[in-house]
Amino acid sequence: MNIMFMGTPDIAVPFLNEVHKSYNVCCVVTQPDKPRGRGHILSRCPVAETADNLGIDVIQPDTFKENAFLPVLYKYKPDLIAVVAYGRILPKYVLEYPKYGCINVHASLLPKHRGACPINKAIMDGDTVTGVTTMIMSEGLDTGDMLLKKEIEITPYMTAGELHDIICEICPCVLTDTIDKIDTIIPVKQNENEATYTGMLTKENTKIDWSKTPKEIVDFIRGLNPFPTAHTTLNGKGIKVYGAIVSAGKGDKGVIIDTNNKIVVACNGGAVEITELQLESKKRMSAQDLLRGYKISVGEVLL
Repeated sequence: MNIMFMGTPDIAVPFLNEVHKSYNVCCVVTQPDKPRGRGHILSRCPVAETADNLGIDVIQPDTFKENAFLPVLYKYKPDLIAVVAYGRILPKYVLEYPKYGCINVHASLLPKHRGACPINKAIMDGDTVTGVTTMIMSEGLDTGDMLLKKEIEITPYMTAGELHDIICEICPCVLTDTIDKIDTIIPVKQNENEATYTGMLTKENTKIDWSKTPKEIVDFIRGLNPFPTAHTTLNGKGIKVYGAIVSAGKGDKGVIIDTNNKIVVACNGGAVEITELQLESKKRMSAQDLLRGYKISVGEVLL
């Protein structure tokens, strides 16, 4: 079976490696190279670099409009297209070309958390279980019929980065299992009444709302660790917050109520202790280390 693999970021790399072990990956399709770093040097994405190392042809289309991708399909003749975090909506003519269709791996238990950031959102929402779902791609956003699922427990202190790594470690086999059984799996339609959407993460919606409860704030922070990171401000300076725990205490929302070798902030119905943070122009560090060299006083307000 000829497999065309579509993916871009590092989460797609282990899936590509797993498919390459068992199938002929005729080519890899990724996003075009982009300038990165301070020098704005044009760089390959992780999937493109991996394909280069495996000796697989890399295709980086600028557009799918007006049947622009048809020559690639005609050249490589994929029986199935496997998609993992490619980052673009595929048009109908691409979806319908392969004999076995386009199979997408989505990092949630669909129909929950459709959209761009399911890993972050599962933790931000306080979920205790998530997973991955393979599905037959349709023209809607993660609306296709489901094929296989694998559940993952979300432990109380797990961050989005840790969940990402677990998915990379234990879930690539879900894609190859789906391909192995593609002739026998009975697709299951998603229940639209249970569907939720993640939306995009922006500077505005990753700011900490100190009117939330302690648990909601802690879940929010760990769901954005390490990227794009929850943030707040103190005296006009931005602060990235990487870690926090529920703490004792109470006060007006956002007010710092304890700086005795820790930073405790009041919120709705309790308080949160910030354990790891990065003050503007400083490096990431523990709250204790920050307090050794930077004065923060009780009564100051985080906004």
